[in-house]
Amino acid sequence: MAPTPTVGLFIPCYVDQSYPQVGLAAVRLLRRFGVKLHYPREQTCCGQPMANTGCDAEARPLAERFLEVFGRYDHVVAPSGSCVSMVRNHYHRYLAGRPGFERLRENTFELCEYLVDVLGVKKVEGRFPHRVGLHQSCHGLRELRLAQGSERVVPPFDKVRSLVSSLEGITLVDLTHADECCGFGGTFAVAEEAVSCMMGRDRIADHEKAGAEVITGADMSCLMHLEGLIRRDGRPVKVLHVAELLAGEA
Repeated sequence: MAPTPTVGLFIPCYVDQSYPQVGLAAVRLLRRFGVKLHYPREQTCCGQPMANTGCDAEARPLAERFLEVFGRYDHVVAPSGSCVSMVRNHYHRYLAGRPGFERLRENTFELCEYLVDVLGVKKVEGRFPHRVGLHQSCHGLRELRLAQGSERVVPPFDKVRSLVSSLEGITLVDLTHADECCGFGGTFAVAEEAVSCMMGRDRIADHEKAGAEVITGADMSCLMHLEGLIRRDGRPVKVLHVAELLAGEA
């Protein structure tokens, strides 16, 4: 019998500080499928905000720290497509040639990706009798390939949707622009606030037009942006991370 993989849980900064319920939902969901998690308390930011702003000197020590902390595990899982993409697609700028980096890069997974591709989960037991719009984040869609994307001529697939749609009573609504950017983009939302807000409101309007009661997705950063606009405009739509839906805590 093969030994049980050791799994390190990475919780992004904004989840830890603003949405801890998402991290807890991820823990409960993974434990439901028999995953024995380790949460290294010495973990820090992955460095994505600094890298996105061009501050490589500040991002490098955080990448080195991530390798030091998480390089000991067989798998690393995070409820954030953008942070996982940072490790898999952008850490080579800082860690290429470092012992253990390629293993870390190949074995770091977004939460739904891990459930589908590694654990082979086909169905999640639970009930969520609501109309739900699924937001496809850019990093998850185009860098991690969690779904096919409208610009790619490949057989359709969607790892997040496959899990969410297995919940009893749920109705996933059809959006007009299913994989359009929400406008968050990390520091883009600060540097180009007006454009960012316009893009976010366009996404919210698409969900509302489709009849969504809830907007969900695999990146709390995108959902945080949409939720801020929803609150500011007094919209009735609710925002929940996919981990909350799947863990039955919505």
